[in-house]
Amino acid sequence: MIKVQHLVKKFGTFTAVDDVSFDVAEGEIFAFLGPNGAGKTTTIKMLTTLLKPTSGAIELDGLNPETQQNAARERFGIVFQDPSLDGDLTAWENMELHGVLYHVPHKQRRQRTEELLRLFELWERRKDQVKKFSGGMKRRLEIARGFLHTPRILFLDEPTLGLDPQSRNQLWNHVKKVNEAERITVFLTTHYMDEADRVAHRIGVIDHGKLVAQGTPKAIKEQTGTDSLEEAFLKLTGSTTRDESADSNDQMRQFAKMWSGAKR
Repeated sequence: MIKVQHLVKKFGTFTAVDDVSFDVAEGEIFAFLGPNGAGKTTTIKMLTTLLKPTSGAIELDGLNPETQQNAARERFGIVFQDPSLDGDLTAWENMELHGVLYHVPHKQRRQRTEELLRLFELWERRKDQVKKFSGGMKRRLEIARGFLHTPRILFLDEPTLGLDPQSRNQLWNHVKKVNEAERITVFLTTHYMDEADRVAHRIGVIDHGKLVAQGTPKAIKEQTGTDSLEEAFLKLTGSTTRDESADSNDQMRQFAKMWSGAKR
């Protein structure tokens, strides 16, 4: 479903992504892990049409996101770190707007909205303004919305950041249900190693722009001789504190604005 071959991205003399290759199968949950500034955001931006690679090749469901941007965008959904819901609209209206932007037919849109709001335990609050929701409810709504147009791939960029353990567990249970029922490929980033260990079928670890490990959580722990994925991650990437690149959040916000305008 996702094929990345010898991917490179340079900004002047700085190489942010350095000869990265990996595949993600249809219906797989793939966790892409790395310290701040390791190259995760740059890779996601290339996968989701925001950045053009310096060299290398990407395929999303058989499409080249560099030359077939609009067709590729129709095949995937994305949930950003930063909130993207309209707080003055209801849960139903946020779903409705997303469906219209993706040209989901009216009947299918209403049926799909009800199914997802029920699955993500938001049906009883469908008529409430989103600004009245808790943080966990908002994230569940954002992910439900990401599934609305039945994408082939869903990108989740740290979707559980700031949520309590109960909310994180509940959210991943819902995502796994849709993943298993509809065979939607899920590509996620997270700094919570415990949830990556529990949720992901396979994991890729990137550091200093290079892919330093990939495989099942069990295989990575065996490879590093550790008992937990967090220990394996630290052994692969070191324990030094990293600073996130200064413009990464601004770039993702810029992407959100560009994405919204492109869908209109």
